[in-house]
Amino acid sequence: MSETQDRADIDALIARFFSAFDNRGGRVPTLEEIESLFAPGAIVVCDSGTHAERWSVREFAAPRVRLLTSDDLVDFHEWETAASTRVLGAIATRESTYAKRGTRRGEPYSGGGCKFFHVGRFAAGWRISAVAWSDDVQAQAPAGG
Repeated sequence: MSETQDRADIDALIARFFSAFDNRGGRVPTLEEIESLFAPGAIVVCDSGTHAERWSVREFAAPRVRLLTSDDLVDFHEWETAASTRVLGAIATRESTYAKRGTRRGEPYSGGGCKFFHVGRFAAGWRISAVAWSDDVQAQAPAGG
């Protein structure tokens, strides 16, 4: 494969990752949709502010799907605002900044942060083998407050 095609495939994978958490317009996120983006055995790591938390993909995705299919968080979506990708053969890293917006418990909700993706080209195509992120704590305040 060419690096140009690899980059296009990685761009599409990351776009699908961000869109998997979109519940606008009656869209219903699913655990299967999220899991399909990851390689078997992939991990998710979050900067909690005091330490790193590690989850399996299912441990990470299940509570988010529940939240996005409840009435607690509606009209939610997140999107990549900038990215840098480095491809080394069949592996790559991507640093993404992102923003998110929705309505949480009736109040405007917004934020952003940075996600680091490790991806690999497997038999099924490019898949996420690890993702780590840190939310911008100040950006998570309700809009206007």
